[in-house]
Amino acid sequence: GNKDAKVTVIEFSDFQCPFCRRSYTDTIPQLKKDYVDTGKILFVYRDFPLSSIHPAAEPAAIASECADEQGKFWEYHNKMFDEQSKLGQGTVQFSNDDLKKWATDIGLDANKFNGCLDSQKYKDEVDKDFQDGVAAGVTGTPTFYIGNSEDGYTEIVGAQPYAVLKQVIDSLL
Repeated sequence: GNKDAKVTVIEFSDFQCPFCRRSYTDTIPQLKKDYVDTGKILFVYRDFPLSSIHPAAEPAAIASECADEQGKFWEYHNKMFDEQSKLGQGTVQFSNDDLKKWATDIGLDANKFNGCLDSQKYKDEVDKDFQDGVAAGVTGTPTFYIGNSEDGYTEIVGAQPYAVLKQVIDSLL
């Protein structure tokens, strides 16, 4: 999105969370179309892997950072959620082999990606996102913070309908 946008939307999310996947399929596309693509908001994704209930969430978060290293964070983000939707409902189990296959599917350099994932190169970054979420009061995913440093942020918890996020965004524009 537009780095100079008046409104920032920060999503704390978990790649294995079924509610995050619902938000990805039902809310985020319209948000992107109406606000990100038009330059009205900056959308920021932050990792909040709930590893105690989603064992693949942390490796997936690390994998997304490895994809970002090759300039394909959003393509990989979308691929992970799309593939889980194909596999079933609820919490879908997947492995590091799946993460590697999905990376290859979107054209990432497999050797670089696999080395990055296997070494857990971005574990500290994922941990920092998680700790920032805890400090902000995040207790579940997805959690959105909508606002800016001048006006403050409004917290929205859960896979809320598009209209809920739209109302908060529009009140700040």
